[in-house]
Amino acid sequence: MADHADSSANYLSKHPSHAAVHSGEPYEKMSAGRYVGTRLSSLKPPMVPLENPFSLLRQLNRQQWAFFGIAFCGWAWDSFDFFTVSLALSKMAATFGVTTKQMTWGITLTLMLRSVGAIIFGILADRYGRKWPFIGNMILFIVLELATGFVSDYNSFLAVRALYGIAMGALYGNVASTALEDCPVQARGIISGLMQQGYAFGYLLAVVFARALVDTTSHGWRPLFWFGACPPVLLIIWRLYLPETNTFIERQQVRQLSESADKVFLREGKVALQRHWKVLLYMVLLMAGFNFMSHGSQDLYPTLLTNQYGFSANGVTITQVVANLGAILGGTVIGYLSQSLGRRLSIIIVCIIGGALLYPYTFTGDDKVIAAAFFEQFCVQGAWGVIPIYLMEMSPGSFRTLVVGASYQLGNLASSASSTIEATIGERFPLPSKLVAGKVVHRYDYGKVICIFLGCVYAYVIILILAGPEYRERSLGVAHDTDLEIAAGHDAVAAVTGEDDWPTEKAGATRVEKV
Repeated sequence: MADHADSSANYLSKHPSHAAVHSGEPYEKMSAGRYVGTRLSSLKPPMVPLENPFSLLRQLNRQQWAFFGIAFCGWAWDSFDFFTVSLALSKMAATFGVTTKQMTWGITLTLMLRSVGAIIFGILADRYGRKWPFIGNMILFIVLELATGFVSDYNSFLAVRALYGIAMGALYGNVASTALEDCPVQARGIISGLMQQGYAFGYLLAVVFARALVDTTSHGWRPLFWFGACPPVLLIIWRLYLPETNTFIERQQVRQLSESADKVFLREGKVALQRHWKVLLYMVLLMAGFNFMSHGSQDLYPTLLTNQYGFSANGVTITQVVANLGAILGGTVIGYLSQSLGRRLSIIIVCIIGGALLYPYTFTGDDKVIAAAFFEQFCVQGAWGVIPIYLMEMSPGSFRTLVVGASYQLGNLASSASSTIEATIGERFPLPSKLVAGKVVHRYDYGKVICIFLGCVYAYVIILILAGPEYRERSLGVAHDTDLEIAAGHDAVAAVTGEDDWPTEKAGATRVEKV
C-alpha cells in the first residue's frame, strides 16, 4: 500500500489541477502576501441564482430526509439537555444552598469537557460509522439526565454535569456529517441552516417544558431532567432503522481494499494533519468566537431579565420563546442566502447587524425587549446557520466528524466560562436591592456587561471571517478526496468510484482559496 500512496503522490504532483478539483482546493497556491491582499476582494458574492427554497428541499430523497431528521432531533435534544440547567439555575442554587455564580460552574464544566467527547466519538464515527456512536451517545444522555434529576448535593451535581459534557460534545460532528455529507450541493445552505437550528429549537423546548415542569409538582426542578431522559429512547429506535451515509460507505469500501483498514485510517490522519493544519487551527479560533457569541448572548439572559428588570416567570418564557423563533428563522434564512452571497459575507453581514442591536437587547427593561430579542437571536443564529456547512466544506473528508466536532467543542472549551465571566463582572456593577417575597434580592447591571462583552465578540468574529478561506460547494465525495487517495492509493479510490481520472471541469468543483 505504500507503493500505492507513493504513486498517488506522484500522480498528484503531475496533475495538480486534478488534485485541486477532487479535494476542493485552489488551482494554485497563494503566497501569504497575496492571500492577505485578496481578503476583501474575495468577499464579492458569487451571486449564484437562488432556487426556490421548496424546490431545493425537494431535491432530497427519502433517505436524505431521514438523515436530516435524526440529525436535527438529536441536536435539538442535545440543546434541550444543556439549557435545562440555565433555565432552572436559581431554583437549583436554592436547593443546594449555593449562589447563582457557583451554579454557573455546572454550565462551565459541561462546556469544558465537551471537547473530550468530540475527540473520542469523532474518531469512532470516522473509523466505524455515524450510526453506533450516535446510539451510544443517546444512551449516555438517558443515564446522565436521570442522574442529574436525582443528585442531592452540589458536588454530585458538578460531577454529573462534567460527565454530561463529554456526552454532549460527542454529538455535533456526528449530526453535521449525517445531515450534510449526502446532501445535494445546491441544498446545502438551507439544510445547514435548518440543521443548526435544532439548537434553537431545543432551547425553545427547554423554555416551554421548564415552565410546565419546574415547581409544578412537589419535586421542584427535578421533573425537567427526568423528562429529558425519555425522548432519546425514541431517537435510538429511529437510528437503528437507518443505514450509514453513502459517503461513509464508499470511504469504508476504499479502506477495505487495502491490507489493513486501520492502517489506512491512520495514514489518512497523518496526511490530513500535514496538509490542513492551518485550516484546522483557524476553525478552532473561529468556533471560540462563535461559542462566545451564542453562550454570551443566551446563558445569563434569563437571569438578566429576572434579576435586573424584574420579569416574571411568564415574561421570561415569552421573551425566550420569541427569541428562539427569531433564531430558527435567522439560521434558516441566512443559511439559504449563503448559497448566493457566500459563507463569509453572509456571516459578516449578520454580525454587523447583531452588534447594532445589542443596545436594545440589553438595555430595554420592559416588554419591548421581545422585539430586540427576536432580531438579536435572528442574527446570532443566522451566523450560526452557515457554520455546519462552512465547517464541513473546510474539513478533511477522512476525519470530517472529528474535525467538525472537535473544532466546535474546542471553541466551546475556550468560551466555557462565558456565563461565569459575565456573572462575576456583573457583580461589580450592583443595582439597588429589592425585597421579593420577604427576601432581599441583590441586583446587578448584567445588561451593561453582556452588551460590552458581545460587542467585543462580534468584532473578533468579523475579523476572523474576513481573514478566513471560502470553500463554498466543495465536493464532499470520496472521488474528490486527495487525502484518501494519498493514504489508500489511486487504484483503490478508482476501483470504488469507477473513475480513473478527474477532469478539471468536474461538476461541483469550485475555485477556492487556501490559508
